[in-house]
Amino acid sequence: MRFPSPTSHQLIRAIIGLNGLMFLATLVVSGRYTNFSINPFTALSPSTNTLIFMGATGTVPIDHYREWWSLITASWLHGSLLHIIFNMTALVQIGHLVMETYGHHRMFIIYTVSGIAGFYLSYVAGVSVTIGASASICGLIGATLYYGKTRGGIFGQAVYKQTMGWVFSLIIFGFAIPGINNWGHGGGLIAGIGLGWLLGYHETKKEAGWHYLVSMGLMGMTILLLLWVIVFAIHLAL
Repeated sequence: MRFPSPTSHQLIRAIIGLNGLMFLATLVVSGRYTNFSINPFTALSPSTNTLIFMGATGTVPIDHYREWWSLITASWLHGSLLHIIFNMTALVQIGHLVMETYGHHRMFIIYTVSGIAGFYLSYVAGVSVTIGASASICGLIGATLYYGKTRGGIFGQAVYKQTMGWVFSLIIFGFAIPGINNWGHGGGLIAGIGLGWLLGYHETKKEAGWHYLVSMGLMGMTILLLLWVIVFAIHLAL
């Protein structure tokens, strides 16, 4: 039995569009507390309180407000214009390869679960407030790393070498730029490798019905949570 699948362009555009919508929503709710600095690293930064109310995760949202669901929503929030541009550019570059090798449904499972894993590790490590799609994207990098290493051959080796370049870049940026959540990156990367092994890729396992069901469940849960936090944040802002 075949299950409906979006094209790679449609899924990537949907993820980018939802991230963009959430970014605009945080700016609207943040209002006059938004940072309009000309500093490229902080330009168009929503207030920290707005981000917490709209689904940021970490020890503050989880321990103080019991917002465990923020482990899902935090992946769809960004702290500045540069932050979302950087992450969505990385998603375009790595996302298509993951969908070609794993399929659309496994890709979304890896993306979502890796984000949860990365943010949970951040919480355990004591990170107070954190957001961004980078933990999820690191999961895609981890899955690609697993694919290249286990597939082997000329193509597999090329994928592995290219992906290792991403890993080294993450390490360099992680220590060079303050404020980067290295726990989230590391947790997402490890989760992606594990999910690559667990779910398999096209050349070892075809996408199955349960992949479809899990991905649809995660999509539905994500959309409902994001709609809820938008309504909740607007209510608080009024």
